[in-house]
Amino acid sequence: MTTPPPGPGWPPYGWPGQPQFPPPSYPQAGPYVAPPRYPPSGYPPPGYPPPGYPPPSYPPPGFLPPVGLKPGIIPLRPLSLSDIFNGAVGYIRTNPKATLGLTAVVVIITQILALLLQLGPLAYAGRVGAQTGDELSTPMLIGSAASTIAGGIATALSAILLSGMLTVVVGRAVFGSTITVGEAWQRVRGRLLALIGLSALEVVAAVVVIGAVILAILGISVAGNTVAAVLVGIPLVLMMIAVLLYLYTALAFAPVAIVLERKSVMEAINRSFGLVRNHFWRVLGIRLLASLVAGLVAGAVAVPFSIAGQLTALGADTSGPFIAATAIAAVGGAIGQIVTAPFNAGVVVLLYTDIRIRAEAFDLVLQTGAARGPAEADAGDALWLTAAR
Repeated sequence: MTTPPPGPGWPPYGWPGQPQFPPPSYPQAGPYVAPPRYPPSGYPPPGYPPPGYPPPSYPPPGFLPPVGLKPGIIPLRPLSLSDIFNGAVGYIRTNPKATLGLTAVVVIITQILALLLQLGPLAYAGRVGAQTGDELSTPMLIGSAASTIAGGIATALSAILLSGMLTVVVGRAVFGSTITVGEAWQRVRGRLLALIGLSALEVVAAVVVIGAVILAILGISVAGNTVAAVLVGIPLVLMMIAVLLYLYTALAFAPVAIVLERKSVMEAINRSFGLVRNHFWRVLGIRLLASLVAGLVAGAVAVPFSIAGQLTALGADTSGPFIAATAIAAVGGAIGQIVTAPFNAGVVVLLYTDIRIRAEAFDLVLQTGAARGPAEADAGDALWLTAAR
């Protein structure tokens, strides 16, 4: 039996008789081409920060003082300069009767008393007005000097009283409480003798320092060596200024300690030195800045009255215009004191509070008093005592 031949047009595949196809093929891979690079832009490539640099974070809860911890004129935390100045103005706004009203009464009475003491002896003798030095007798000069000294003493006593009462007002305002003038007087009247004694010691210390320098310079000058007096006098004067500034700063908190902490004079002095010791430059700087601000404000208020007084007495040859000019100038000075005295007192008390917070964590004690609320203001006064810590 014979095999038939394959059909026409069909080539063999695999074995005879099947069609054949070419094996499959793929294009050969070309050389590797790197992806295009972006031009440098000055910024690091996107991704996570390299090791060693922790991601940014926010302070944990409690790191910043809570906003609500401000029951009164200041937040209960270490105070900034703006906190102190804002608080010194804020307590005046919250209790104007016990600040501006009290200051106005004390200052007006003092100015009237000082004016009478200064003009009384001269007016009695008919010597007020344009007089030459030869026309004034020795008794008249002595009387004028005595009346001036008496007026200065009256002004100093009124300043002591006013400072003590305003200290009580600020102490209550820290807790958000107000106080009447009568209540402030009840709180401070038992401390007046201590405040007067402290002021007397401060005056004696200043007189001793200034007097020692003056005597030293005069002694060298009398010895006949004027050049040596100048060469020695300049350093002595600079040293005197430095000592007075030191005492001015170191004793800044003694009146506050007498009123709020109920301390004696010597205890208050030691207390003030202890608080200021590690914060001397802060206390000095803030006090000088506050005094500068108060002086500028008082000067701006008093200038128009001073000009009006000078114009009133210009060319006068009788006592009437002279008395009127003095009275007008006194009014300007009184208004300046009424505006600035509460501010100065507030700065000192709040600076004292700030130093106690920084040195003694006193803010925790203040928070205890604030938690009681304004109704417990009398109990809050006891928190200022050192023994309550």
